[in-house]
Amino acid sequence: MNQPENSTDPFVSWLRNSTPYVHAHRNKTFVISFGGEALAEPNFPALIHDLALLQGLGIRLIIAYGARPQISQRLTQAGIQLSYQNGIRITDDKAMQCVKEANGVVRIDMEALFSLGLANSPMAGAQIRVASGNFVTARPIGIRNGVDYRHTGEVRRIDAQGIRQQLDNRNIVLLPAMGYSPTGEVFNLSAADVACATAIALEADKLIILHEGEPLSQQGQTLSSIQPRELDKLLQQQEALPEDFCLYLQGALRACRNGVARSHIVPRQQDGVLLRELFTRDGCGTLLSAELYEDIRRANINDAGGILELIKPLEDSGVLLKRSREKLETEIACFSVIERDSSIIGCAALYPYADEGKAELACVAIHADYQGTGRGDQLLSHLQQQAIAAGIQYLFVLTTQSSHWFLERGFQLSGRDFLPESKLELYNLQRNSQVLYKSLS
Repeated sequence: MNQPENSTDPFVSWLRNSTPYVHAHRNKTFVISFGGEALAEPNFPALIHDLALLQGLGIRLIIAYGARPQISQRLTQAGIQLSYQNGIRITDDKAMQCVKEANGVVRIDMEALFSLGLANSPMAGAQIRVASGNFVTARPIGIRNGVDYRHTGEVRRIDAQGIRQQLDNRNIVLLPAMGYSPTGEVFNLSAADVACATAIALEADKLIILHEGEPLSQQGQTLSSIQPRELDKLLQQQEALPEDFCLYLQGALRACRNGVARSHIVPRQQDGVLLRELFTRDGCGTLLSAELYEDIRRANINDAGGILELIKPLEDSGVLLKRSREKLETEIACFSVIERDSSIIGCAALYPYADEGKAELACVAIHADYQGTGRGDQLLSHLQQQAIAAGIQYLFVLTTQSSHWFLERGFQLSGRDFLPESKLELYNLQRNSQVLYKSLS
């Protein structure tokens, strides 16, 4: 006998209610990340079964996984202690060998679980193929404040085309928290960094983070959804959040601010969290939705505080000269800003020397969360158009640390004699800035 549409059978009701989500997720690209803690638990095969179900429903999956517990176990067995400086791991040669071994074993174990096909099991008839490889190009963190972090690195580039080819072939892509350099080196990376960079590079539809611990909450209430600026405030207020969790949250913020429409922050321990999050109305985690509004415009006096906050880190590091609020307010008409959801995320100034047909491009700054996303190029283009409209023939810039960025965008090195006379009189010999110019004709 057929069940009526308003069936009281919980399974039938759930399946019917999930149908819109099945249609919505088909052929979408999801980056799913979890730590090595998940692999160490007895119910990990259930998570693999759920991932196999998602793949069977037509979802394109990239899995970025960590292996910290497995690495720590091998370090302990080898009598090696992984040291930290400023919250960053130092991976020497011996530790790197443990990192390679742990990631290799974890990958093989996952491949084995995806290969299961026993009758009367959730994997029966699945025939899932997985792919892994050198999809992540990395660079060393290097030496910071005198500390050499050795084989600890950060993501430099994701081979998005290579990953898409695997997804087009209906393969699940596995990405360990490791990367490779053009010189043949291997680097120990953060799983959060790999997941975030991959989601951005592939313009993924979702970044899903399965984290350890309790759900994200505020004042004792679980947050079902949150906007990026609200999460910024929450991270500032809740200093007790675990370091790994903060890294994942920061990665989700960065992803949402760089083209990933939605990030899901889901506590892993509950059985079936992926299915509940993706196929029920309320889910079981926190949905981080991308900000909705961004514009490049001329600055006004109300933007002074946002600009000062944006440029302060660059002033502190010596990249930019310090500006007082009073000086900035008197020059505010020369500034343009990128505003996103009421926050200033980029700025630059154009100081014209009309009598000489030249203009200075200065105070170019992009918020750290948006660097490498083309917004600097957008600002440069915006100010070039302003200069052309004002009859300016040449742009010039003085810089101590960013000359390559300008050279790659058509500027040329010049001597100080290129500067307008009034600007040359103010040249700071101690700062010894390079002068670059660009013809607009």
